[in-house]
Amino acid sequence: MPVSPHEFRETLGRFASGVTIVTIAHDGERRGMTASAFVSVSLTPPLILVSVAASATMHSRMLDSERFGVNVLSTAQQALSRHFSGKPDQDLSVPWMDHEGLPLIGGAVAQLVCRKVEAHVAGDHTLFIGEVQYSRYTDDDPLLYFRGEYHELG
Repeated sequence: MPVSPHEFRETLGRFASGVTIVTIAHDGERRGMTASAFVSVSLTPPLILVSVAASATMHSRMLDSERFGVNVLSTAQQALSRHFSGKPDQDLSVPWMDHEGLPLIGGAVAQLVCRKVEAHVAGDHTLFIGEVQYSRYTDDDPLLYFRGEYHELG
């Protein structure tokens, strides 16, 4: 018998992760969603994976999109994480930037532009695999998430 959803969430909350915002262009608008379920898959070819809940508004948009961005947030970007996690702040100015028509988040520690190559249903989520076509990074400190709270290195 599997563990309960609550037990599973609490247990996985002990795994410290970075915080990302997945971005797409959809119907001429910039869209984003906070995601901590992000991993590298392969170096050759360069592949990453993001997991998106089927119940998320972003899910159908990701299915319709050929490309998506992944933005690894810096310690200064907690407000953006909250904004894109379903707690919108109407007064927040999102530092949008574009790379070849794909929206990205300015000030992020790292940015990836991906071509969607596969989508696999896995339980109540879909795993989107993207081939990285562009990347950029800085040496700034990343925003971390652990036990349901934001943290910084050190």
